[in-house]
Amino acid sequence: MSAEPLGKEKRSHYCGDVRSEHIGDKVVVMGWVQSRRDHGGLIFIDLRDREGIVQISFNPDVNTTAHSKAHSLRNEYVIAVRGSVSARPEGTVNPNLKTGEIEVLAEELTILNESKTPPFEISARHGISEDLKLKHRYLDLRRPELQENLILRHRIVHVTRNYFSEKGFLEIETPFLTKSTPEGARDYLVPSRVNPGRFYALPQSPQLFKQLLMVSGYDRYYQIVKCFRDEDLRADRQPEFTQIDLELSFIHENEIQEIIEGLLVTIFNEVKGVSLPQPFPRMPYQEALARYGLDKPDIRFAMELKELTPHVKDCSFKVFSQVAAAGGIILGLNATGCSEYSRKELDDLTGLANIYGSKGLAWIKVVDDGIQSPIAKFFTEEEVQSLKTLLDAKPGDLLLMVADAKPKVAYTALGQLRIHLGEKLGLIDRDKWCPLWVTEFPLLEYNEEEKRFEALHHPFTSPVEEDMVYLTDDPARVKARAYDLVLNGNEIGGGSIRIHRQEIQQAMFKALNIGEEEAKSKFGFLLDALEFGAPPHGGIALGLSLIHI
Repeated sequence: MSAEPLGKEKRSHYCGDVRSEHIGDKVVVMGWVQSRRDHGGLIFIDLRDREGIVQISFNPDVNTTAHSKAHSLRNEYVIAVRGSVSARPEGTVNPNLKTGEIEVLAEELTILNESKTPPFEISARHGISEDLKLKHRYLDLRRPELQENLILRHRIVHVTRNYFSEKGFLEIETPFLTKSTPEGARDYLVPSRVNPGRFYALPQSPQLFKQLLMVSGYDRYYQIVKCFRDEDLRADRQPEFTQIDLELSFIHENEIQEIIEGLLVTIFNEVKGVSLPQPFPRMPYQEALARYGLDKPDIRFAMELKELTPHVKDCSFKVFSQVAAAGGIILGLNATGCSEYSRKELDDLTGLANIYGSKGLAWIKVVDDGIQSPIAKFFTEEEVQSLKTLLDAKPGDLLLMVADAKPKVAYTALGQLRIHLGEKLGLIDRDKWCPLWVTEFPLLEYNEEEKRFEALHHPFTSPVEEDMVYLTDDPARVKARAYDLVLNGNEIGGGSIRIHRQEIQQAMFKALNIGEEEAKSKFGFLLDALEFGAPPHGGIALGLSLIHI
């Protein structure tokens, strides 16, 4: 059967919006055929649009023409149906559908377009290869899962704009064709036609523009903005992404955090129907590492790390004693109830630790009559008891330990093992939302390969006031006025109070081994601006896609 024109037919309802209160009403619905079921005399169609699914019933007693045409329908045909809303017969109600109490009795059917058999099921949520989805991206975006995500994204943006408008923020667009400035990733470059051989850079963030807006006196800025970074795909980083960006003048960290907490509480309440606890807890960077191994800890479950160094530094297990002597660290955690892990499972855990830089993974099984481990002979009874006490170990538990001369490697490896075990053991409550502010970051970190300091966040982050005296002579000691927002183990935002005095910004560049000429070439406009009454200011950027993970 060939496709028919829409004619003067007008849709009265989205498929997912038809409800029991419409019983007896005439409706016109349009969409895609998700499935067809032929029950002899009756034909049933699940009709889908962006708002959901409604069941269409074709009964020859209602309209023979519509019933006859329904025989030709196949998945993803585009149709329009005119009919009356009726309660589903007893025993056929579908509680899993918003429209599960009703059906539409078809009186007219218009086949607007036919469809080839799709390369994958549009209703499928899993099991589709990424290559296939990308090749047929228009069909991938037709899937309810993707439509739900984009609708959710729209609602988040809508709530965000309303919230910031009520808080006195101005939405201001910043340029997309910009000067290249180092922000931790490679720039996407755009050749200039009018200046051959020269290039614009697409912005990695609006960081410098929004700081200049503060110098210009706009006081409260926000923007839902595209950013670009020429780097490999990662789960938490895309070459092209959108962030909720804001900057405020005459502000302190806690004030920015309160505003963002209010935003998140509003979004989760209005969009997800979820109440977030407020205020969000705060955790210093060093505490996050010590307890969870990562600076973006998932605090939905326990299984915290413990430092074992003082308790095993004198043991006869040379891996531990040598690391301790070299100023390294030995960490452990208790995988409760995992003493039955097989050798293969233990090898898999070791392999995971290796991925994150660890040279190995030591383990001890706690059993009724003591411990089982290839390294058990290297520990005295006193040392074993100390380990068991420190890790709160009981028979049936598995103790995992990592040692490394570089503490960050040990923290990362065991922290990632903790996340893996939390997922594998079902310790993570997927319905629980635990936001967390991580604070008191180091301002700089030392790059061993390049033998120089790098900004942990970016070079415009202000040092803590009392630490400024160390910026020249002992930069590793300096803490930053920076803060990251973490949600269920995902960093969804990062911000800081910025440097607003030229002499401090110059000192920061010097600590980063950026010479005067290089600083003037790359950031001369900023240094100049800081001499013309730049106010104290700070801000944050939230990953839009990360908010609705």
